[in-house]
Order: sequence, then C-alpha cells, then structure tokens
Amino acid sequence: MKALDFSSEKDSEHEGGSHAISSLVDERSRGERTADGIYEVADVAERSVAGDSDNFVLLGDSALDGDNDDGGRAGSSGSGGIFGLFKSLTGGRMLTADVLAEPMARMREHLANKNVAADVAEEICQTVARGMIGVRVGGLQNIRRLVEQSMETALTRILTPVSSTDIIRDIEQAQLQHRPYTMAFVGVNGVGKSTNLSKVCYWLLQNNKRVLIAACDTFRSGAVEQLRVHVRNLRALSESNQNVEIFERGYGKDSATIARDAIAFGAANAFDVVLIDTAGRMQDNEPLMRALAKLVSVNSPDKILFVGEALVGNEAVDQLEKFNQALRDFSGQSKPRHIDGIILTKFDTIDDRVGAALSMTYTTGQPILFVGTGQTYTDLRKMNVSQVIRALLRA
Repeated sequence: MKALDFSSEKDSEHEGGSHAISSLVDERSRGERTADGIYEVADVAERSVAGDSDNFVLLGDSALDGDNDDGGRAGSSGSGGIFGLFKSLTGGRMLTADVLAEPMARMREHLANKNVAADVAEEICQTVARGMIGVRVGGLQNIRRLVEQSMETALTRILTPVSSTDIIRDIEQAQLQHRPYTMAFVGVNGVGKSTNLSKVCYWLLQNNKRVLIAACDTFRSGAVEQLRVHVRNLRALSESNQNVEIFERGYGKDSATIARDAIAFGAANAFDVVLIDTAGRMQDNEPLMRALAKLVSVNSPDKILFVGEALVGNEAVDQLEKFNQALRDFSGQSKPRHIDGIILTKFDTIDDRVGAALSMTYTTGQPILFVGTGQTYTDLRKMNVSQVIRALLRA
C-alpha cells in the first residue's frame, strides 16, 4: 500500500519530483511581463481559432461573385454559397427585407455551423438585416462592403467588453480597503472549474498575490483532495510556500458558511485574493441552484465567474440563462447578482468553431476573461476579439 500511496508531501522530494514539477507548466504557453511588472497571460494563438485558410465568407472575392463551380446555389458549401445571391444585384437599388431574406438565412446556417446557438444567430442576423434595409447600393462592391461591415460591426459590438477586465487593478483597490478580493467559480458538472481556478491562481501568484483557495465543493467525492494536489503543485512552482493555501471543512457542510469563514480567514491573515471553488450543478437542479444563490447572497463575491465549455452550442445559452435566473429568483435580494464574467475551457479542441464564445457573451452581456487551452497551469489565454470574428466569418 505504501508503494501505491501518492498523497503525501514526499512525492515532491521523490527522485523524479523535479521532472514532475516541470511538467506542470508549458514554457511555450507562458505569458509576458509588462513594463510595470504585471504578468499577463498571452493572447490565443491565431492558429488555435482560425486555421490556415484565408477564404472569408464575407471578404473573399468569390463569395459574392458566384464564380464557383456550383454558381452560388442556395445551401452551397463552396466559397460563393452564402452571399452568392448578391451577384444579381449589380445595379443601383434599395435593399429590402425580401432581398436580404435568403442571404441572411444562409448566414444563420453558417453561424450555426460555427457552433453559435440557433436563437443567437437568428437575432444577430435579424439585427444586421434591419440595419441594411432601405440602404441604396450602387453595385456589387458596395453591397459586399455594406454586408461585411455590418456583420463585422455587430460581432465586434457583442464581443468587446463593456466593463473592466483588469482584475489586478480591482485586487489592488480591494487591498486599499484592507480586504481580500473574492472570486466565485460556478458552472455545470465536468467543465473544469477546479482546474481553471488553479490556472487563475498560478497567474495571480506570478503577480505576487497571496491566494487562499476555499474548498466549497462539499458534494463531489475527491473535490477537496483535488484542490489539495493543486495547492501542493502551486506551492512547488511559487517562490514562497506561504503565497497559496487551502481553506477546507470537509464534505457535507454548508458551502455558504465555508465561503464566509474562508473570506474572514483571508482578511485576518492578509491574503489578497480568495478563490471560491463551488460544486458543479446542472442548471435544472433547483436545490443546488438555491444553495449557489445562498452562497452568493451571503458572501457577495467581487466576481462570479461562469466556467463553460467551448464545445457547447445551444446548451450554452440555456446554462447561462438559468444560472442567472437562479441567482435572481433565489437570492431574496432586491438587487440580485448575476454572472460577471466567463472562462471558456477546452478552447484548443474546437478549431474555428468558436461560436460558444459569441453565444455566451451575447446571452450575458459579460466578457470572456480567459480561455483554457490545455492541461498545464500556463495554459490560460486572453481571447482576442478580432481573431474570433475572423474565425466566425471564415468559410
């Protein structure tokens, strides 16, 4: 049994310990420090979201000319499939709803193929079409330019954050108030909340923040032990073993109370940040959603971060809407909280099907703060809006 026991601290001192620790980070994924010493995670690499092709649905010349072999027929998967209908509008005329109906139907299908939720794709296309109705166009080039600009503008407006995403600055503001900055990680089962919480912790440690991890998943067997392993690893990677600790009370306890005690402990022991790990729960599980709403209303975290998979499509909208609804309906407060930001996991597995990013941002109006791109602590990225738009519009 001793040979099979890997739970003790002796592992890091094992002959292969240094090799094991080095495997926890990927130097190729490491971020960079700014001129003022802030460690920032890197942007998502272009190849991770857009592939190598430069054939854009809207921007390619053949997309509107209908020069492909199938003549731009409806439903074509070729480069002229979506907006091939515009090839007939070569004279000056005014755009109407009837004229735009078929091209926008093709665009909805294209966005759905990129994993955008169906309702979101429908609403975006309707908005773009309404903005073009009544516009007089003088030829093919003007039509192409109008369509590409309208769609790109709409997507940019949706994906560009409207609130601050500078968490380091927010933490420093909390420090001036002599309290820890608190972030609660929420989401459905199996999306990687604990793993991505640990990646965020690593990023904070690189910025010399003292972090307390509150083990508030008191339901899933092994959840506390998983966080212990992460804390041990992060200590090994940190310059000081005192910069990260775990606050735990075991299983079967009230998670709201554990979070409250963790925040009090963090304040008393000069921790800069408290990261609250919560149990995964399906959006239709009312008892667990009530428990989540209680945790939020009792502790009022500075950020409520929804951790979701980049693989989901329509399900993303349902999850986010019901999480926000539960926070609203079960809080018992006149001004209930809602999700403040999103971490999108498994972003390295989707090629150019980045529609979940659009669906989640559109549904909540909140920014995607980070995307997860692998299994090491350095596999955390910032989402680049222009790259995502290029991937969405790429044929």
